[in-house]
Amino acid sequence: MRKFFISLGRPIYFLLYFLFSKLSQIKISLGGRTKEGGTRKKIRKEVIIYRVPRPYLKNFLKAIYPLIQLFKNLKFPKFRFAREARQSRFKLKIKNLNLWAVAVLIFSSFGIYLYVFKDLPAPSTLTTQPVPLTTHIRDRNGRELYKIYASQNRTLVKLSDIPLTLRQATIAIEDAEFYRHSGFSLRGIARASWRTLTNQQLEGGSTITQQLVKTALLSPERTLRRKIRELVLAILVEGRFTKDQILEMYLNRVSFGGAAYGVEEAAQTYFNKPASNLTLAESALLAGLPASPTTYSPFGAHPELAKSRQKEVLRRMVSEGFITWNQADAASADELSFAPQTIDIKAPHFVMYVRDYLARKYGTAVVEQGGLEVITSLDLSIQQIAQTAVTQEVAKVAYLRIGNGAAVVTNPKTGEILAMVGSKDYFDMAHDGNFNVTTALRQPGSSIKPLNYALALTRGFTPVSVIDDSPITYKTPGQPPYSPVNYDGKFHGKVTLRTALGSSYNIPAVKILAANGVANFIEFARKLGISSWTDPSRYGLSLTLGGGEVTMLDMATAFAVFATDGSRVNLHSVLSVRDSTGKALEEFSSDSNPVLDPRVAYLISNILSDNTARTPAFGSNSDLNVPNVAVKTGTTNNLRDNWTIGYTPDRLVAVWVGNNDNSPMSYVASGVTGASPIWRRVMTEILKTTPTAGFAPPANLLRVNICTITGQLACEGCPVRSEYFFPGTEPKSACSQEQIKKLQEERENLLRDKLLQGIHEP
Repeated sequence: MRKFFISLGRPIYFLLYFLFSKLSQIKISLGGRTKEGGTRKKIRKEVIIYRVPRPYLKNFLKAIYPLIQLFKNLKFPKFRFAREARQSRFKLKIKNLNLWAVAVLIFSSFGIYLYVFKDLPAPSTLTTQPVPLTTHIRDRNGRELYKIYASQNRTLVKLSDIPLTLRQATIAIEDAEFYRHSGFSLRGIARASWRTLTNQQLEGGSTITQQLVKTALLSPERTLRRKIRELVLAILVEGRFTKDQILEMYLNRVSFGGAAYGVEEAAQTYFNKPASNLTLAESALLAGLPASPTTYSPFGAHPELAKSRQKEVLRRMVSEGFITWNQADAASADELSFAPQTIDIKAPHFVMYVRDYLARKYGTAVVEQGGLEVITSLDLSIQQIAQTAVTQEVAKVAYLRIGNGAAVVTNPKTGEILAMVGSKDYFDMAHDGNFNVTTALRQPGSSIKPLNYALALTRGFTPVSVIDDSPITYKTPGQPPYSPVNYDGKFHGKVTLRTALGSSYNIPAVKILAANGVANFIEFARKLGISSWTDPSRYGLSLTLGGGEVTMLDMATAFAVFATDGSRVNLHSVLSVRDSTGKALEEFSSDSNPVLDPRVAYLISNILSDNTARTPAFGSNSDLNVPNVAVKTGTTNNLRDNWTIGYTPDRLVAVWVGNNDNSPMSYVASGVTGASPIWRRVMTEILKTTPTAGFAPPANLLRVNICTITGQLACEGCPVRSEYFFPGTEPKSACSQEQIKKLQEERENLLRDKLLQGIHEP
């Protein structure tokens, strides 16, 4: 048909197109003679019969192009003017009456253009115009965590990946003549009209092509104009695409109820499986849904209608010769197993964290409609371990007014986030369960101390440096005096740096910070990953006891520096992002930046994994005692935050407990209650699949036997241990029995002193 129109009247069309495109109006000049006062006189009158802006002329001519060609051999009319008797006016006498037919045809065509063709979408937009697609967020092993979409949950699949039974079921129930018609079916229209009249039930006669056009190119309004435009577009679409292409586009675009658009998401929504794995019974049920998804939904108010609709589809498939009656009966008797209708999201805090990252980088529209394929760093197995531990352990200590918990698991070598538990229950909206504690600012308590001691080790201190754990008061102009106290309310006399850090004594930590300088410590902590200390004027010596707020993610970054021999590796949540065509938009690559002497990193890890060093404060059998694992706890003196952070060279686990509203807990004892039991449970499970041999010392460290009491070279009869030193910092002299006796006496005297008031847990 299209070739027929093109071959007709081409010269006339292009001539008119050229003339009309150059004119702003069309005129006809009428002329004649009249006799006035006995004298014949010529007259001329111009009549404007059409005026319109040029662009509309072009569009108008395009619209009536086929009609103009039908009259290419039309003779132009001849006309003259004659004076009527007893009247002083002229009358146009027409010899060729086809002039009226042409005029009617032109103006009718213009009306048809405005009614039908104006702003009619091009069929090519079916493939060129982007269709809203669903973004898939998956864990590192490809397991789906969440789907992001604006209003239509859709994943494109090829026709070859759609089961033949589903294609046949769709054709049988929607358009049995699909492969025989040219876009519309007169038989289908007649059948639908007859059934509507005889059954008093409205039934549509649209073909699959018409339904595709209506869904993808036109508005859903029910008007005669839309129906005519649908018919015209259906014919044009059939001329441009093959039947298989049309069927594939239809099955990927049609609604199956709710947010499920296309067969892939319908299969996932109703049966929790890909479309390629659908059975005949499942295919028949899905094929019956597009006619009225709400009515026929198995999750609707009348699920029995879904079964009757499925039987009708199977009956149609038999009548069309697609299956036999035996196959239909077997499929009808098949008991379908539907997917549970829950909020399908795993690791919700992590998913929302990733979603925010994607929206900031690619824009919300791309995330909600671009069909991105996102592979994240998360390991769903580890996530489930961490979530279960947080939920169950927080429930156990609810009597201590501990209302919430959070956990982060990372790979310190690469910065990959393997698990993120932002609260005990994301869906507990009554208690702000969707609030992500891992990204919130909280006070770290004594868990920040390793950073302070690491700075000291870079400034000449050694693990055997002796620090006097005795009363001290710091006076700063304009501020009240500051007198730090230990958690146990005691003074422990002269202790080594190793013991002071391992047992988390407060007074030695404050003295170390005073030696380091607060400004130097803040700058050092920033290099390791603490990003929230932006105003040094806000902080004082209590900073080493947790006086500055941090996030769990920053703490995980900073502690990972010790696990990686001094290199800072920023955290990452995404391994790869691809668009709907499979094009890679980003690929993960770990970034590593040396920020700390590897020897210092090792010494901190060695001290934090030394159970003997922590025994004076925590006992020898606390939850912190996991072989070859470095760990540090922290609790704020107002009991609002309790932390445990521990790591191996391959895994890092950070845990927090407290209350979202910042209200204090009634009691918590690091190593016994709070975060430590959660940390031990998660770390123990991880070590089953990722065992560790501990931390290997760098080659340029000296190992020397020293006295554990004095920190000097060991003498005969004193307690001995091996200690590591930078070359040149090792002790040069041995201890003596007199020194040992004097130190022991000082400690005994301190134990008899009156306990100080005030509690600050390590």
